[in-house]
Amino acid sequence: MKKIYALMALAILAVSCDSFFDINLKDQATLEDTMSRSSTVKRYLAHLYSYIPRDENTRAYEGGTVLRSDESLNAKSQYETYWYTVRRGEYDASTTNSEANANIWKRYYVAINECTTFLDNVDLDKEDSPELVNQMKGEARFLRAYYYFVLLRQYGPVIVWGDQAASQNVIADQLDRDPLEKNIGFIVEELDKAIDLLAMEVNEAGVGLSLSSNKGRATKGAAMALKARVLLYAASPLYNGQNGTGLYAGFTNSRGEKLFPEYNASKWDDAAKAAKDVIDLNRYSLTKVTDKATPLENAAASYQTVWFQGWNTNQEIIWGWWYRAWGDESLGSGCDIAYAAPAGGKIALAGYSLNSPSLKLVDAYPMWETGRYPVLGYYKTAGLLDLSRPIVDELSGYQTSGWTENYQQVVDVDPTWARPFKAHNTTVGRDARFYTNFVPNGFWWPSATTNSGGPVRFTCYNSPEATAPYSATEACNRVGYVWRRLYKAGNPLKDLTADYQSVRYIYPAFRLAEVYLSYAEACNEKPLRDAAESIRYLDLVRERSGLPGIRTAYPEIDFDNAESVSVVSGVSRTGREWLRWMILQEKMCEFAFEGQRHYDMLRWMKAEEEYNTENWTLHVTAPNYEDSYERVSDDYIGGRPYFRDRDYLFPFGSAQRSEMTNFTQNPGW
Repeated sequence: MKKIYALMALAILAVSCDSFFDINLKDQATLEDTMSRSSTVKRYLAHLYSYIPRDENTRAYEGGTVLRSDESLNAKSQYETYWYTVRRGEYDASTTNSEANANIWKRYYVAINECTTFLDNVDLDKEDSPELVNQMKGEARFLRAYYYFVLLRQYGPVIVWGDQAASQNVIADQLDRDPLEKNIGFIVEELDKAIDLLAMEVNEAGVGLSLSSNKGRATKGAAMALKARVLLYAASPLYNGQNGTGLYAGFTNSRGEKLFPEYNASKWDDAAKAAKDVIDLNRYSLTKVTDKATPLENAAASYQTVWFQGWNTNQEIIWGWWYRAWGDESLGSGCDIAYAAPAGGKIALAGYSLNSPSLKLVDAYPMWETGRYPVLGYYKTAGLLDLSRPIVDELSGYQTSGWTENYQQVVDVDPTWARPFKAHNTTVGRDARFYTNFVPNGFWWPSATTNSGGPVRFTCYNSPEATAPYSATEACNRVGYVWRRLYKAGNPLKDLTADYQSVRYIYPAFRLAEVYLSYAEACNEKPLRDAAESIRYLDLVRERSGLPGIRTAYPEIDFDNAESVSVVSGVSRTGREWLRWMILQEKMCEFAFEGQRHYDMLRWMKAEEEYNTENWTLHVTAPNYEDSYERVSDDYIGGRPYFRDRDYLFPFGSAQRSEMTNFTQNPGW
């Protein structure tokens, strides 16, 4: 595997100013000297990459939105991060005043300004070829656009400096936000310029860089993929009319400018075109494995390959970076595995059982034989979704109760040691991603060697005989499922140095499956709807997971007629609504813990409905295995999620607003 160029280099410019926009006050002679030499220009460019959002850190920083969403239920413990309090609604503008507390405002404006400084001076570099200088300009423009987008997805519309550095004479109390249309317009304009400048790969088009040592640098495809994501967001309800709710209809800045636009259906056309442009490059393909013993094993290996295949042969990742180490428990890149691995010592050393999937995520995965999503939604109790009362698709083959005797686990285990066992019916017959993402209560841990010596089953209930017994005071799995996506089968997890610190994987910031599903979504929503095209690209993602096409799985639904109502197990939706639901459901499965779910629920304005539930888990305090599969809402330690209208946009911290006294805060804060 190849190192990422950007993250191996050291920063060469120190931040020197304490104002909320750190203006670069380097003297001109020093700057000219820096930018006239190839070696220091490249180090400066590498520094610009150091601001890449920490989306892969699922417990903190930008990646903490995984915990905020409904795909995760992390164990309550002494290791709480700020996102735990955000999940419970226990936050406000006074608490968001550091990066650890989700205040990214200063960090990304520093990054934006440094990108601008680079662009303003990179032409001083005469030691590199014009092609390479243009490549570096394209990278800086891509990064500047990306950093604006990172701000926008958290706060909504922000201040746009445009293609110029922040003024050194800026007066803080005169600053205010620019309308969303200006934000989106500038980001897209920047990306178009970057697309014109960037090579498809840095070793192409005369750029002359080694591909093997420069993986992770921005390319034309990366800029196009970001543009597709930005325009998908711009077309979505939160940013495009708020589904007629009028939530931000009268929201203006101090200059009286409306910050959010009226609904414009043609934005879905823009989103569709941007996604199709990436597809039409014919540069990328879904990872696929075909040499396993069964179709299910092929599908499982194909999905795992996205994360575990090296840069040179992985054709699905459009742009990404190595998982970075943040010093968490000295485990390096393996810290996420340690946070997910079971506590108790029988399976893994240093397992904390902190990162667990929610039962809603577990319920989302299709059935292998029928290809149907087993749970269509949930009945409500006291006005909240009740995960113990799923609305089951009666034709899916899914059973909410009962047991399968002599169940033979297949994915990532060997039947010579993973002997048949009694499996709960909710875990039987699911799609391949279910088994690569989770180790359910009662399943074999996918390694012949564990901390206790030989193979063990992960069992989670209140008894010493369980391999991961419940504890009222110590770290333990409080959901009943282990998140194992990043765990390679066969790693014994016995030694901190050999088994944890050696873990390395690529974080796929943009990959082709996302582009397919974005295109499918936009085709379903655009004014001249194209259901056939939408289904075609939804089915490509499902096909990689070994599932039948949507039309085969659901012959009773009239997908082609947008307004025709079809009923499935008592649930009525139009053709457009069914396809929209299936695309979002597929995305939840495909991109679990990849930071997509939270932003999907925000942009579709579904978070208030989907997040506000009790903390439903398996009955991990039950005294035996059989009783542990009851769904309960009182075993989990910690307050339940709380989401309100105000939470669709994050508050600006009081530290910023004490300086920017006329700055417009988000509604509700």
